[in-house]
Amino acid sequence: MEYINQISAARQNIVTDEMKACASAEGVAPEKIREDVMNGFTVITKNRLRDIKPLAVGKDLKTKVNANIGSSGDNHDIEEELEKLIAAIKSGADAVMDLSTGGNIVEFRSHILKNSSVPLGTVPLYEAFQPAVEKGIVNPNSPDFIDKFDPEYLFDVIERQCEEGVDFITVHCGLTLKAISAMNMQTRIMGIVSRGGSLIASWMIRNNRENPLYENYERLLKIAKKNDVVLSLGDGLRPGCLHDATDRAQITELITLGELQKKALEEGVQVMIEGPGHVPLNYVEENIKLEKSLCNGAPFYVLGPLVTDIAPGYDHITSAIGGAIAAGAGADFLCYVTPAEHLRLPSVSDVKEGVIAAKIAAHAGDIVKGIKGAANLDLEMSKNRRAMNWEKQYACALDPERAREMRASLPLKDDKVCSMCSSYCSIKLNSSFIK
Repeated sequence: MEYINQISAARQNIVTDEMKACASAEGVAPEKIREDVMNGFTVITKNRLRDIKPLAVGKDLKTKVNANIGSSGDNHDIEEELEKLIAAIKSGADAVMDLSTGGNIVEFRSHILKNSSVPLGTVPLYEAFQPAVEKGIVNPNSPDFIDKFDPEYLFDVIERQCEEGVDFITVHCGLTLKAISAMNMQTRIMGIVSRGGSLIASWMIRNNRENPLYENYERLLKIAKKNDVVLSLGDGLRPGCLHDATDRAQITELITLGELQKKALEEGVQVMIEGPGHVPLNYVEENIKLEKSLCNGAPFYVLGPLVTDIAPGYDHITSAIGGAIAAGAGADFLCYVTPAEHLRLPSVSDVKEGVIAAKIAAHAGDIVKGIKGAANLDLEMSKNRRAMNWEKQYACALDPERAREMRASLPLKDDKVCSMCSSYCSIKLNSSFIK
């Protein structure tokens, strides 16, 4: 029996090879994956044209982590970005997004596609605005820059990226004139912090036209359906600071995203929903529940969320705090945040730190969600600490190299203990009377 894509197969009671592979990786029944793909609760991120291991994101599955890489107008060294790609995958990233905005964007993406063993996502709007830059109009705030944007070219870019093998794309379909009006009805400190969101909103306002991604959504669905590309419906109005969190603009957009998710599912296109952003700690769980309610249980892909605004240089920590709570509350996909967030393009070491921080958050959330086997490594680590078996402790660690290096960085009189407690090691002291 032939099928067009994963949803089409699921509706025909076909368990595809991709569903089987995802089920094996997750330790769940293939039939569960099929049912949840059919109902829009889970997506399988794998373009039909790519030969990679498929990745399932969604209901009752392990929380996944994405790492962003890519060039900027100030820095576009493909070799450095490929180093970041390797570092991200080695550190445990489940997927990577190429957010290149400078240099030869098409060439960058080609290299990353060839070298990535994990699903790759993009933001097509960045490339769609590139012609204005190539013509020397380099200020995004200038009228010429915005006016040079061609909606038809945007769809050409989307179609080409899907044909190149991109697995998922962020498209800001829910950023409508209505949502912008809702934003203007209240005071936002940061306004629009999404790069793609600010570009398309600027064009909409200057030309008094509706978002072409919203107006021509059916066209977008046809393009995505052809190669089973997952649509990641972007949060163009996500809050960029705690003050702006969960305001009417964000919620107006989220309601629209829920409506668009339903249309996509009807047409057989896989969708996940992107979320905030900067959110106070006590609002994180509420945001997850809102998305699940308003967007029909679709997978939720969150940036962080960052739970304070005052930690530049340490935002991988602020996002890990929010990410752990978000994952525990039901978020399915965490976009990492590096120590360089808000400051500069991340370095290779920033990428590694960002991925590890997000992996910690995802793992902590999985334990709360009761994901099968999530706490197994924690139990193994505890047993090996009790036994003072350092090699096995390293094997359980998210970053074995760093753990090994840190322990070896100070001289040890007794190789069974660490230099923190030395002869006062509680485990060594109580081993004779605690069985």
